[in-house]
Amino acid sequence: MSGREHLALREELIATARKMNASGLNQGTSGNLSQRVEGGFLLTPTGMDYDTLEPEDLVLMRMDGSHEGRRAPSSEWRFHRDVLASRPEVGAVLHAHAMFCTTLACLHRSIPPFHYMVAKAGGADIRCAPYATFGTEELSRHALEALEGRKACLLANHGMLALGRTLADAFKLAVEVETLAAMYWRALQVGEPVLLDAAEMAKVLEKFKTYGQQPKPRSHG
Repeated sequence: MSGREHLALREELIATARKMNASGLNQGTSGNLSQRVEGGFLLTPTGMDYDTLEPEDLVLMRMDGSHEGRRAPSSEWRFHRDVLASRPEVGAVLHAHAMFCTTLACLHRSIPPFHYMVAKAGGADIRCAPYATFGTEELSRHALEALEGRKACLLANHGMLALGRTLADAFKLAVEVETLAAMYWRALQVGEPVLLDAAEMAKVLEKFKTYGQQPKPRSHG
């Protein structure tokens, strides 16, 4: 990767972090973002306002937990490292204290198949990982288990995680999961939502494999 490409990734990461707060997905300095790069990953620093971030403030983390740069890494670097190490298809990890996701997480509620779009996170539900203190190996272990076969999860009494091939993918999924959490929370105010069964969710998951893919244009040779 060239120096220009590396700088562009740093700038995209900062722009995405700011978009998290501007969209209401996150508040203050509570969330964090990572982007895979050669030899490790870029990570937002601990406790810094996203609006003040400069490309040099992002931390280059190694998979052994060491880091370089002028700032200290987010306290949540472990689950970023462990997700990227165990999921080669993932290029970016987004963590936010999204309001409705966190509300459900404080109730230790997973998001069940009340709506077919739950399948966008990779499975028939969006699991809630058990509670562990922030920044710990235990929390990382719980998160990895909740993410098995999934691209997003809730973290009990904490927030949510969303994974993507790119930062844009991770952000888009995080917005979708927060929207689903808001819908589910509202439905719970009236009663228990009617859930889709396993057969229907399997059908939806199969359809999502090609959802949004346009056919290749025919050549006119």
